[in-house]
Amino acid sequence: MRPYNMRWLEVNNVAQARKVLEQIGVDDGGIPYMVGKAVTRVIKLEKVPTSAAHILKQEMLALGGDAAVNRNLITGTVDTTDVVLLGTYKQLKRLAIKLKAQPFKRLKKIAEALNILLANLEKAPITHLDCNGKQLELGSKTLLMGILNITPDSFSDGGRYLAVEAALSQAERLIQEGADILDIGAESTRPGHTEISAEEEWARLEPVLKELVPNCPVPVSVDTQKAKVAEKALNLGVHIINDIWGLQKDPDMAKTIGQSQAAVVLMHNKNEKEYQNLLGEIMEFLEQSIELALKNGIKENRIILDPGIGFGKTPEQNMEVISRLNEFKTLGYPFLLGVSRKSVIGNTLNLPVEERLEPTLALGTLGVVAGVDILRVHDVLEHKKAITMADQIIRRTKGELYEGR
Repeated sequence: MRPYNMRWLEVNNVAQARKVLEQIGVDDGGIPYMVGKAVTRVIKLEKVPTSAAHILKQEMLALGGDAAVNRNLITGTVDTTDVVLLGTYKQLKRLAIKLKAQPFKRLKKIAEALNILLANLEKAPITHLDCNGKQLELGSKTLLMGILNITPDSFSDGGRYLAVEAALSQAERLIQEGADILDIGAESTRPGHTEISAEEEWARLEPVLKELVPNCPVPVSVDTQKAKVAEKALNLGVHIINDIWGLQKDPDMAKTIGQSQAAVVLMHNKNEKEYQNLLGEIMEFLEQSIELALKNGIKENRIILDPGIGFGKTPEQNMEVISRLNEFKTLGYPFLLGVSRKSVIGNTLNLPVEERLEPTLALGTLGVVAGVDILRVHDVLEHKKAITMADQIIRRTKGELYEGR
């Protein structure tokens, strides 16, 4: 039998650490000095110049932590090295203070970025996403983006909602079932799809948007990679543009959205499926998209990120990304996950599209656990039940009501 009921407590952030200490009666004056010691963080930096890497190593050792570096740093045979900082929240915060006091600009930048990163890894506060006149509350629950394809060739429901009446009826159904956002696409982006012209895409979208947008109780998103289509949709009052190329394909897309008050979904995409550093390269792509958005007037509270499951990735790479969704908290923006009925499920379980609901629910729930803010789904009613239950555990109890018992 374990002496004194010895056990491991999962403590993921400072708020939880505070609860643990308060529960056992730690003196109020001592808690601020202890909470940072209870949370461990592993932070990776890439291609750090050797001079800076040496200082990081020395400072972390002095603080009681460590910094892992390339073995050739000591011999002086490398110009740069990746660095993995190993320390508690408190040690890393003290490292940031010491780096900020250094006379070197690159170390001051590391200090600033480290402080932002540590803040991003804490429990996200409830915020609001501005969507061209509508607002979405983020952080209190997982939102559902209902998919409405008005295409003849989408992999899951192509041809079912081509007629305007059918599309409007499905939109109403998705809202009644609990969709917080509608995402309307008029061009299939399934693997191997054939691109259509902006004129053809708009011909499908226009009659539906004209009827839907004026009286829709939830924000309407348009899934398009063409600035011309986005501009016309925005002129009709659309609230979100969902760009599967994260503003990096059509050179006019960022400017077009920036001239409106609409929100944007920035998705990672790639033509090939080869990576040297899967998560690192996806994050670099998304950071480039964020920079494009900000430079073109799209404010931070109008940006959503999407890792792009099923786009430019093998099934194994898709599963690796899903297993590490937590790491995207590094970027500090709301996150959307789209796994509904996708080929990663079909290829893994050898299932046709019509038999992928349960695996989709499983992956979506994993997304909720990882802190995803929005799930993009075909089956809203089923997801509403699943994520409402998951949210009761993940968003309410874990952290705010954590007692450490």
